[in-house]
Amino acid sequence: MIPNPKIFTIVFAAAVLLFIWSCVRRFSLVTIGKPEDRFDNFPARIRDTFVYAFAQKRVLQKAFGLNHFILFWSFMVLLLANTEFVLKGLHHSITFMALPALIHNPLYFLFDLVSLFALICVIVAGIRRIVAPPYPEAITADAYFILGMIAGLMIAYFNLHGVEIAIGEVTATMPISAAVGRMFYADVTPEAAHSLIRFWWWLHALIFLVFLNYLPYSKHMHILSSIPNCYFRRFEKANTLPVETFVKGGKFGVESIDQFTWKDLFDSYSCTECGRCQMVCPAANTGKPLNPRQVIHDLKVNLLTNGPVMKAGGKPTLPLIGNNGEGSITEDQIWSCTSCGACMEVCPVFIEQMPKILQLRRSLVEMKAHFPEELLNLFENMEQRSNPWGIAPTERTKWCSQLNVKPFDNTCEYLLYVGCAGAFDARNKQVTVALATILDAAGVSWGILGKEEMCCGDSLRRLGNEFVFDRMAKENVKLWKEKGVKKIITLCPHCFSTLKNDYRQYGFDGEVIHHADLINGLLASGKLRLKKTVNMGNIVFHDSCYLGRHNDIYESPRSVIGKATGKAPTEMDRNRSDSFCCGAGGGRMWMEEHLGTRINLARVDEALTKRPDTVCVTCPYCMTMFDDGLKDKNADKVAVKDIAEIVAEGLR
Repeated sequence: MIPNPKIFTIVFAAAVLLFIWSCVRRFSLVTIGKPEDRFDNFPARIRDTFVYAFAQKRVLQKAFGLNHFILFWSFMVLLLANTEFVLKGLHHSITFMALPALIHNPLYFLFDLVSLFALICVIVAGIRRIVAPPYPEAITADAYFILGMIAGLMIAYFNLHGVEIAIGEVTATMPISAAVGRMFYADVTPEAAHSLIRFWWWLHALIFLVFLNYLPYSKHMHILSSIPNCYFRRFEKANTLPVETFVKGGKFGVESIDQFTWKDLFDSYSCTECGRCQMVCPAANTGKPLNPRQVIHDLKVNLLTNGPVMKAGGKPTLPLIGNNGEGSITEDQIWSCTSCGACMEVCPVFIEQMPKILQLRRSLVEMKAHFPEELLNLFENMEQRSNPWGIAPTERTKWCSQLNVKPFDNTCEYLLYVGCAGAFDARNKQVTVALATILDAAGVSWGILGKEEMCCGDSLRRLGNEFVFDRMAKENVKLWKEKGVKKIITLCPHCFSTLKNDYRQYGFDGEVIHHADLINGLLASGKLRLKKTVNMGNIVFHDSCYLGRHNDIYESPRSVIGKATGKAPTEMDRNRSDSFCCGAGGGRMWMEEHLGTRINLARVDEALTKRPDTVCVTCPYCMTMFDDGLKDKNADKVAVKDIAEIVAEGLR
């Protein structure tokens, strides 16, 4: 009763060839990107593919992830069922029914049950998009067409086997199909049954082949690319950027789609458009034009538009940066990023959104000198006086004018890298004094560079001014090597991350430690003993993006607070890797928020729901943003303290 194998062979061959042609045509476009080595460490890549692609570790971290997990594994099981379906269509004798009953009965029972799971998941997904979509744009014809085809496959499957069971042609244990057979085909005649079998068989075949060929042209292209994207994922944190080689006439940053690497381009094919990135993005959450999901979508559109032309040696027709609609990324989007890394932390297929945006900034700054006007003073101050405010270097030691602080020499174990905020900002000078007090109390051997200290350049690099950052990094590393610096303490997570990660690219291999880790170690070892238990009321702790997400330091500051106060801090609703940015990262510290609402106010509102007496931070940027936000909210009674200040209080 199955149609003529010759007819199906022709239809199947045509569909497969069309599918292969579509895949080759689309995936070959990534070859216009720059080379990048993502082929190292084969065992670890295989391991992570199983953990993240097949076990769906990140998918399951969100509430609706279970539905996707069940649907994914239903598809994996049904690949075997559909393989039998196709082979049987090509040659009638190829069927699992030819296997012993002890084998084929459990198989068909599994296929039947899994088909039901898949149908339920599709229905749940469809209802969710109507009742509670992850984001408004998720309600699309494309999404419902895909869901409809999956549901159609399951319905055709149940009806096909239901008819076969009703007329006794199939005796396998298939409870769902059998129930369908009893409900709809109990009294069907043999002639009608044969026609119904042919109808449902062909309907299943056509839906399957149409679905296959639709994939490369829909957002569900990720079905083909997400598993490889997990395999090619970056092992280390995406907390740094590639070094540029500055040559006359060179191109810097990314201005056109072919200046990205092949992996960047492959990312655009792998986006599931689940919306998780935009749900955690501080810019998207406060009315800014930036939407990480949309940025990746625009990269894909730009690649599909320009890729064929550029692959043939032509010039792009759709600008990558500009107000040109779909396929272009606006400057407002590019400058809205705080580089907090939240988008990368939640992406189930390891798309790297943030580094792409920062590469676009490089092009605007270095190739076009096109950046927000308010950054002009910052860039000039950095070039001329190596700090954001343009204050004379001789002022770097004013914070310690009342202290006996030693200049760093070869007798010092640690260099205290004070940083610009710690040296010049009035509020953050108090944190530097507190840390100095702690170091002396613990008997740590340390010194400072004083007026010789230069900015680390974090904001420059994240704002796209790689040329000045490059010069600054080289000068810093040269100075430290001359001084014999082996260990560095930082107060600022941005300094910490830059010195620890970015400066490796410039040959610095010393130890870099944030004061949260250092103080925690001193307290744990007994080298630092507090004279009293500190009472600052209800302490609510805020995770810095550059300490937490970018460098995985979560427990040390909490441990320090616990040791100093005798109790764990109160957690915000969004904490640790889910922490919400204060709004100052990515160079945004030096820019006003002209679009949407202020990010720091959103975070302050969240903190205030916990009724804090003190908000505790580990970052000078966070300190400033919370201080300003609490004043704007008329919450002046709430104190903002760094963990060093809390510990120093216990030494009095």
